[in-house]
Amino acid sequence: MTSQAMRILIIPVMLAALGAPAMAARCGNGAGGFNGWLTQFKKEARAKGVSQRTLARAFKGVSYDRRVIRLDRSQHSFKLSFNQFYRRRAGGGMVAAARRKLRQKASLFRRIEKRFGVPGPILVSIWGLETGFGRNSGSMNVIRSLSTLSYDCRRSRFFTKNLYAALRIIQRGDMSPGQMRGAWAGELGQTQFLATSYLRYAVDFDGNGRRDLVRSQADVLASTANYLRGHGWKRGGGWGPGTHNYTVLKQWNAANVYRKTIAVMASKLAGR
Repeated sequence: MTSQAMRILIIPVMLAALGAPAMAARCGNGAGGFNGWLTQFKKEARAKGVSQRTLARAFKGVSYDRRVIRLDRSQHSFKLSFNQFYRRRAGGGMVAAARRKLRQKASLFRRIEKRFGVPGPILVSIWGLETGFGRNSGSMNVIRSLSTLSYDCRRSRFFTKNLYAALRIIQRGDMSPGQMRGAWAGELGQTQFLATSYLRYAVDFDGNGRRDLVRSQADVLASTANYLRGHGWKRGGGWGPGTHNYTVLKQWNAANVYRKTIAVMASKLAGR
């Protein structure tokens, strides 16, 4: 082989080697590479149309969050039996509180069912189970959580999609970065929407010009109904195991104990 041919072969190998660290920086399993990943992510986000102002506001002071990683690695509640899970999540007066909500907001639930086809008992069950009717929506910095999980290699692609969605929510004016407080995995609002679902299904049901799933109960409940309708909920149908609507509940939460809890709680509220 000539020396010129050898050089031709060597150059691509060198370029590939130089590119390898950049590819490895796409995700990581510790805090060490986070800042480099974030710098590259901002460049890519800017190229995708996220404004410099949005990026500056969203990522101000954002750093790697070890607590988020610990929580991601220690999810145990879905390993409980149904009876154990139901007692833990729907016990302690939850059903009685849900009945009060149905009475207090009867008009709102009727309007939502008329438009989206999803009955109040399902919506109030989800609302109660997710956040105790908005009392426990979470206080963690959603951008920090999503950035940490996007950088982490375990589910990087999934959380990167949600990080982009969160930036678009900020850019279109629905929420400021400071208002984006939620659960450790980046869920937002009183029924814990992921940012991608927020973008696709959130509706302005109170008519104030903003889709607010943190403070507006009308927006929260209507958006939850819109989500279920968007995944195939059949108006007037049942929701117990074996029904079409029970399958739709799997789109809300894939854990069988969770969707069964929604269905059983809603049936009690509906007097079934």
